[in-house]
Amino acid sequence: MATTIHLYKHAFSQVNQVLLETADFKVSTFVYPSGVCAVRFENAVGHLIMLPFQGQQIWDAVLRGRRLTMHSMFTDPKPTTAYLENYGGLLLHCGVTAMGVPTPADSHPLHGELPNAPYQTAYLQLSEDEHGTYIALGGTYQHTVAFAHNYLARPEVRFYANSSRVAVHLEIENLKGSPMDLMYLAHLNLRPKDEAEIVYSAKVSPQTVRIRSSIPSHVKMSSQALAQLEQLKNNPELHHTLKTSVSYDPEVVFFIDYLSDQNGWAHSLQVHPDGSADHVMHRPSQLPIGVRWITRTPDQDGFGLVLPATAEPTGYTTEKAAGRVLSLEPKSTWSCEYAFDVLEPSAVAQVKAQIDSIVQG
Repeated sequence: MATTIHLYKHAFSQVNQVLLETADFKVSTFVYPSGVCAVRFENAVGHLIMLPFQGQQIWDAVLRGRRLTMHSMFTDPKPTTAYLENYGGLLLHCGVTAMGVPTPADSHPLHGELPNAPYQTAYLQLSEDEHGTYIALGGTYQHTVAFAHNYLARPEVRFYANSSRVAVHLEIENLKGSPMDLMYLAHLNLRPKDEAEIVYSAKVSPQTVRIRSSIPSHVKMSSQALAQLEQLKNNPELHHTLKTSVSYDPEVVFFIDYLSDQNGWAHSLQVHPDGSADHVMHRPSQLPIGVRWITRTPDQDGFGLVLPATAEPTGYTTEKAAGRVLSLEPKSTWSCEYAFDVLEPSAVAQVKAQIDSIVQG
């Protein structure tokens, strides 16, 4: 039996308020000085901070004593719909009517309308599934533009008892009487670790781990950075260790063709020098493009180990021409799921072996 608690903006306060406490979880609410509402989930191994009414972002996470979130120029979330004016969270949903960097032929904003979307409803749910008891944040955002778009987004983030596992579910329902184009990317921004080893379930070649060749207008590349891209284009395995001596300034982006295990899951690891690892799982049948994003500068230190996506993030017009924009039939629903975790050293060898088995076929 699920227990649901509905959330309302007017009930949030700048004073931290405990909303729910059980043997496994503690849930509290507060408002940042900027005015953005937040919910904090705590269990025995860490906590998540999420923004129920602004994009339903996971703003921050500390699991097994380690902060997972990228280093950015933002200490608190900002009340805005502009992507780059609030770019510091751990997970941002991107899409849905468009996604990626707009080209001159596009009119959509960077990564679409979803990252900072104003959610009309939000809720907490205490329940259980095959992975155990969980506390979830979910909600709905209806995006309606006359003569153009009308859909309902329903994300849900599940945080499990006595576990660092975080599972994300998303449904997009087309409310129109005609088909809608759909693009989605999960922008999961981990904190990179010096000398970490990158292991993932894909064959590694310039054809299957492709460097992004187009440069977005908001990214300025030096001649040194362009030379680095050319080197990685021919030898993508050079990024498999996050060497202290190698910077990624301003960023490097790969498009990866992932392979999945017998249950349909692809796996990615950032293995830390202490033997622990950040682990991301996604289903290529739902999100066929694995985007990898790395930036290592004094102002922004972020690692998108894998950003599972329906398409490459090169803008609507480019992806439409490439045949990678999905079409959702009238009154129908598209869904996806993915998860991330922090593995202790004892569990890392098992996942590494699983990845090796997948790659070897």
